[in-house]
Amino acid sequence: MSIDRARARRDIGATLRLALPMVIAQLSAIGTNVVDAVLAGHLNAHTQAAVVTGASIWALAIVTGIGTMMSVPPTVAQLDGAGRRAEVGAVFHQALWIAWGLGILLWFGVRHAAPLMNAFGVVPSLRPDVTGFLHAISWAAPALTTYFALRGLSEGLSMPRPSMYFSFGGLLVLAPLGYVLMYGKLGFPPMGARGSGIATAIVLWLEMLGFAAYVLLHRNYRDLNLRQRFVLPRRQPIGQLLHIGVPMAVTLLMEGGLFVAVALLIGRLGETVTAAHHVALNVASVAFMIPLGLSMAITVRVGNAVGRGDGAGVRYAGFCGIALILVTQLVSSGVMLAIPGPIARLYTGDPGVLAMASQLLILAGFFQFSDGIQVASNGALRGLKDTRVPMVITMFAYWVVGMPVGWYLAFVHDLGARGMWMGLIAGLSMAAVLLFARFYRISATERWRGNSDTSPPLPLHT
Repeated sequence: MSIDRARARRDIGATLRLALPMVIAQLSAIGTNVVDAVLAGHLNAHTQAAVVTGASIWALAIVTGIGTMMSVPPTVAQLDGAGRRAEVGAVFHQALWIAWGLGILLWFGVRHAAPLMNAFGVVPSLRPDVTGFLHAISWAAPALTTYFALRGLSEGLSMPRPSMYFSFGGLLVLAPLGYVLMYGKLGFPPMGARGSGIATAIVLWLEMLGFAAYVLLHRNYRDLNLRQRFVLPRRQPIGQLLHIGVPMAVTLLMEGGLFVAVALLIGRLGETVTAAHHVALNVASVAFMIPLGLSMAITVRVGNAVGRGDGAGVRYAGFCGIALILVTQLVSSGVMLAIPGPIARLYTGDPGVLAMASQLLILAGFFQFSDGIQVASNGALRGLKDTRVPMVITMFAYWVVGMPVGWYLAFVHDLGARGMWMGLIAGLSMAAVLLFARFYRISATERWRGNSDTSPPLPLHT
């Protein structure tokens, strides 16, 4: 298509304004992991290991929750773009039923995580404290899924600031609360890893309740009929939301599972290599929050265009968003390639860990572009409600390409951790090519019109 530069600039500006609060919300969310790890690390190494291990298992629940509830933003965005805001409330009520049911399932799963501990190779001495952390934080599962539903509603309506407010506010509360409960201050007994889980659970409930009150009371949501008599569960709209959301959850689990499997395989290579891997992965994870937040904005922008029936809008929202992410990835890649040593030195003073982490950060710098393109293209496809084929693409890219290549280079060619990270580059690159090609093809032929929300209105109450 010919490029209208003025429109491209407008689209980039609109995406940036929408994305900035989402990026801050994502950075705040990952900041909770940093706070937990730092507090535990200053207590003792045993508590730190228990908290980090428990948080890794809890992360699978987070991925499942956020992936399933990712059906809310594009659905709401399409209704908003089509001028059907009055129907959003009924759809949101159905999303809440999914959130509550999923929250109960995740609560049960987290409390019975012994098979996952076996898979993670958790040593017997850590298991009691890991179990204490998981049992405490499991009570936050319903709050977590409800929070994602509220966040999806607000962001789908192009109102991302509440997500930023409550995520950042929760981070500010977590640090002192975690310190009090873990270390035993203000009359509380020292609870270590269990205290970390309790603190995080309390903060998640506070975030959810604050967000719910905001949505119910703020004037920006009054026309959504959220306070009408609650809609009972209905099979068709719940099925539609799950049809979109479950493949997203599987997609995120495939990607998260790849990184977990890589960590487990690298764990065979010794403590120094394992520590270096965690340093490089932490840096890459923080950097990833920026394109992830931008991809969420792309989902909303594309969904709005679909609701309007605006084919050019779909293409501009998608491709301008992808171009914007490439700029951010150029910066993150340049930093990692230019100063890997100083970055690694922020995490460790061990010469062996520092040397290996610096090598891995160079490889991380190379996969920034692939990672950015795949998350941006996936965000655009979510806006089209196209989730099943992307799920298959990511399964193929990560587990048929990435994992075998990484294993072969690491253990057959004796490249160790560097080989596994080269496998990550191969998997992410394959995902980037295939997902971008799919969005290009669908947006060019306007096959997305079959995914627009043309379903009949839902009743506001039953």
